[in-house]
Amino acid sequence: MLKKWISSALGAALLFTALMPVANAEEKQSGAIDLTPGARSAILMDVDTGTIIFEKNKDEKLPPASITKIMTMLLVMEALDEGSLQMTDKVRTSEYAASMGGSQIFLEAGEEMTVEDMLKGIAMASANDASVAIAEKISGSEEAFVQKMNERAKQLGMKNTHFVNPNGLPAAEHYTTAHDIAIMSRELMKHEEITKFTGMYQDYLRKDTAKPFWLVNTNKLVRFYEGVDGLKTGYTSEAKFCLSATAKKDNFRVIAVVLGEPNTKTRNAEVTKLFDYAFSQYTNYPIIKAGDSLGELKVNKGKHKLIPLTAKHQYGVLLKKGEVSEGIRHEVRLNTELKAPIKSGQEIGKIVVYKADQQIKEFPLYSPMDIGKANWWDMLKRTMGGLFFLD
Repeated sequence: MLKKWISSALGAALLFTALMPVANAEEKQSGAIDLTPGARSAILMDVDTGTIIFEKNKDEKLPPASITKIMTMLLVMEALDEGSLQMTDKVRTSEYAASMGGSQIFLEAGEEMTVEDMLKGIAMASANDASVAIAEKISGSEEAFVQKMNERAKQLGMKNTHFVNPNGLPAAEHYTTAHDIAIMSRELMKHEEITKFTGMYQDYLRKDTAKPFWLVNTNKLVRFYEGVDGLKTGYTSEAKFCLSATAKKDNFRVIAVVLGEPNTKTRNAEVTKLFDYAFSQYTNYPIIKAGDSLGELKVNKGKHKLIPLTAKHQYGVLLKKGEVSEGIRHEVRLNTELKAPIKSGQEIGKIVVYKADQQIKEFPLYSPMDIGKANWWDMLKRTMGGLFFLD
C-alpha cells in the first residue's frame, strides 16, 4: 500500500515538474501584451530620448520595401543643410532613373524637376524614379549614393542594415530591422521641415503644364489620425505591408514601425494602437526648446574664436503619465580641450539630465560647422587685439 502511494506521489511530482515550464511560458506571454499581433516585427520609440516603449522582434532582418526612402530623404535633408544642394536646384532624370518600375511619378528621360518637387514625389507618392534621380544628383551615381547610405547607417549605429538601392525595390541583401528603421526615422525628424512633405495628404506636380500629376500620400494616417505628419509606407510581395509613422501631440513625438503586416487595414490599425498606447501612458517633459542657446564653444587655435551653439531641435525627457517632473534639471558640458580642425558633426560635448542628484539621460552635442585651423595672420590679429583690448 505504502509502495503504491509513493509511486503515485512520485508520478504526480514528475507530471507537475514537466508542466511547470509550460505554465511559466504561458504566464510570461500573458504578461507582455502584443500590441501588433499582425506584424512580423514592430517598435515604438520616443523621438527625444530614443527610449523604446514597445518592441517585437525589433532586430529581425527583413526587407523594408519603400521604407528605404527614409534614408534617401535623410541624405537629401543633410545635403540641403550642408549647402551642397538647394531646393530650387534642377534635377535631370537619366534613362536609368526613368526606367524604374513600381510606384513612380512617371519621369521621362531628360526631364528636369526641382529638388523640392522630387522630394515631394518621394515623400508622398513613394516615387522610385525620383529616388534614383535625386541619388544621382547628390552622388553622381546610384552606386555612390548607396555607398553613402550604408556609411550613414553605420554612423547612426544601424547594426543590422544593408542597402542595395535608394528606393527599396526587391534586391538580394537589401535588409534592415524595425529598430534600425526607428533610428533613421528619429534622425530624419531632426529635420522637422521634412514633415512639410511627409505630412501633406495631397498636392500636384507639373502644375503649370498640360499634364498635371496628382499626388496622394500613401500614408493615409496623415489624414485620419490627429498629429501624424509622416513618415513612409512600403510594400512588396516579399516585405508585405510596412510603415514607419510619426505623430506629435504637444511636445511629445513618437515613431511607430511595423513590418510584414498582412494588409493596409491591419497595418494602419496596429500603428494607431501603438500611438494610442504612447499618448495615453506617457508624456514628454521638455528641457531645451529648438532655438535655445546652448552657450559658446571655444576652440584652441581655431579659425573662429567662439562658436555660438543653438539647439536645432527639442530635447526632452520621457515620463510616465502622473510621474512627477519636479527636480529635473540639466547641464551643458562642452569639451574644453578641443583643438582645430574640427569637422561638422564631430562630438563636442553633451547635455546631462538629472532628477534630483541622479543622472537620468545624456544627449551628445555636435559641432554645427567645420572649424579650420587659425593661420599665423589670424593668430597675430588675435594677439594684437588682446594687447590693445580689441576683439
